Amino acid sequence: MTERSFWEKLRAGLARTREGLLGPLRAAFRGEKDEALLLRLEEVLLAADVGPEETARVVAAVAEKLPGRCAWEELLALVEAVLLEDLRGAERELALPPGLSVLLFVGVNGSGKTTTVAKVGRWLRAEGRRPLLVAADTFRAAAIEQLKELGEAAGLPVLAHRPGADPGAVVHDALEHAQASGYDAVLVDTAGRLQTKKPLMEELGKIRRVVEKMTGRAPAERILVVDATVGQNAISQAQLFHEAVGLTGLALTKLDGTARGGAVLPVVRALRLPILWVGTGKDLEDLAPFRAAEFVRALLRG
Repeated sequence: MTERSFWEKLRAGLARTREGLLGPLRAAFRGEKDEALLLRLEEVLLAADVGPEETARVVAAVAEKLPGRCAWEELLALVEAVLLEDLRGAERELALPPGLSVLLFVGVNGSGKTTTVAKVGRWLRAEGRRPLLVAADTFRAAAIEQLKELGEAAGLPVLAHRPGADPGAVVHDALEHAQASGYDAVLVDTAGRLQTKKPLMEELGKIRRVVEKMTGRAPAERILVVDATVGQNAISQAQLFHEAVGLTGLALTKLDGTARGGAVLPVVRALRLPILWVGTGKDLEDLAPFRAAEFVRALLRG
């Protein structure tokens, strides 16, 4: 899938969010800026999970900058400009230093983390890297099997131990193998047992220490995989993982078909982390680097 066709799919996937935003707003639009329009704008943004703070910013900008008599396109362009201003800082290219780089993927179970690992591995290979996938979520046997199946489908090697093995030992062996075999990107899938806070933090901390000891530096990227359908609940999830590994970026999944696509804005603002990738489905090609202008256009323009 080309990047263009990916964003076309995202525009289709965000149709529910877009319809929830634009349908009621257009119904309230009478060619002028009035109290009813501003109230409806506030309502639809909150319904799309844009969040109170971001909603207040958009409404204030419309109230200040939109002329009293206006066209629908003027209103839409102003809302688009405000959202884009907030998201431009969230756009960043992947930062991988020369030599062997480690990408650590964290997130709660069900967020699409394991699938995202395989998708990113496939993307990196297309960029000329030699990726190795690592099944360090040894708590769930299903996670190990899933990564093996995804790796096979993508044509990517997977290093795995038996279920219940020490995740730190798995990562240690993976790095030894990568260094001996010439892999230059190691993608680590980790456990997502958010309800067991202390063991999870200890486990992730140990993995990070193993990487630092064997490579001389922390994992190049510590990526939180966020299910877009959970909306702003992702903020509380992220705090735990940030404490454990020091997050560097986000991967947003399941943007296809959600009515809460606006939650991207408060999540980014609260976490102050860039979005590295967005995903729109389970297929391995359903992933692309985040582009703020494309996302806002998909959200509002269709």
